[in-house]
Amino acid sequence: MTIDSSNARQYDLVVWGASGFTGRLVAEYLLERYGTDGQLQWALGGRNRAKLEWIRDELGQTSANIPILIGDSRDPESLDTIVTRSSVVCSTVGPFARYGTDLVAACARHGTDYCDIAGEVQWMRRMIDGYEAQAHATGARIVHCCGFDSIPSDLGCLFMNERMRERTGQPCAEVKFRVRKMRGAFSGGTVASLLNVLDECRRDRKVRRLLLDPYGLNPDDQRRGLDGPDQWGPRWDADVGWTAPFVMAAINTRVVRRSNALMDYSYGPDFRYSEAVMTGRGPGGWVVASAIAAGMGGFLAAAAVAPTRALLNKLLLPQPGEGPSKEQRKNGFFDVVLVGKSGGADKLLLRGRLKGNRDPEYGATSRMLAESAVCLARDGDALEVEGGFWTPASCMGPHLIARLARSADVTFELDAD
Repeated sequence: MTIDSSNARQYDLVVWGASGFTGRLVAEYLLERYGTDGQLQWALGGRNRAKLEWIRDELGQTSANIPILIGDSRDPESLDTIVTRSSVVCSTVGPFARYGTDLVAACARHGTDYCDIAGEVQWMRRMIDGYEAQAHATGARIVHCCGFDSIPSDLGCLFMNERMRERTGQPCAEVKFRVRKMRGAFSGGTVASLLNVLDECRRDRKVRRLLLDPYGLNPDDQRRGLDGPDQWGPRWDADVGWTAPFVMAAINTRVVRRSNALMDYSYGPDFRYSEAVMTGRGPGGWVVASAIAAGMGGFLAAAAVAPTRALLNKLLLPQPGEGPSKEQRKNGFFDVVLVGKSGGADKLLLRGRLKGNRDPEYGATSRMLAESAVCLARDGDALEVEGGFWTPASCMGPHLIARLARSADVTFELDAD
């Protein structure tokens, strides 16, 4: 059953968690890009009316007519009231393993489309296992990972496969996602989610096994392929030079592989995908790669132990709700090299570039999430997917690529031959 949102729902979308740092940025973007003149019917949602009213006032005079919806992440009845009034719920409330389950359940129950910025593989696995059948029955399209985790990776891989297919008639046999440059800071919400994942790993051996599985988000009978563990040390890559581990690879790679499975293996059953950070071709590149790898390992080890975690939290780590200034967000960016390789005897190599003109964790993520929600609300009939748990590429694909390039300063390009 698919809900006809144009007739059945009062709002195109609701920004859930609008009083948080990222939620406010999503609201700012929607107001700037779509206004409140009726072209997009949207609302602010959350638990605290006073905070939401303050946020609305801070957005400026043009925001006065934005509706406010009140609910609680742990009160299913209040969530039912909200999700039945909106075609799409756009959620920024994390850690999602703590605050997101009942909202996903409500959307699945009532046929409401949903997107979020979750990067918690163990929680997404639980949501898929618990609510996939119900979402399929009601027509709810649930799409996790609609921020910097994992839209650049997922859509970048789709983009390179489409360009390879145009050149050769076949998809890529392999795509490499290599971070060339990036300026930005981790959000407090991202840190809180990571710490929650570490807690679950310590308590539950099944969670540890899942997070080590390169195909952990694939459908149950399709958790196999040629990819092995993610990179954890310095590694030489003949296509780009020395590389270091990329902290988000453990999430992004699983999402890309799930996309391939959900799209009937349009990249091929033996497709390979990896992510890393470029550090240079000379000896200095190895030194930098080694330092990044050691730093990541040291941070994870420290964060997994209560006393050192408390010290990190007190002295170094941002807290939920904290974030950089507007100027810092504007000056942030990311620049990624995409390497696509064909199979067969020809071994064609294509290079692409993926760029964003704002801080990845805040400025870019808020725009990616907002446009994902608008894509679900406005391009719904053209998406040609039924209810269920999807990825950005398998659900919105080229429609979202076009929206991001047009409105969100995120571009996908193929280098000239």
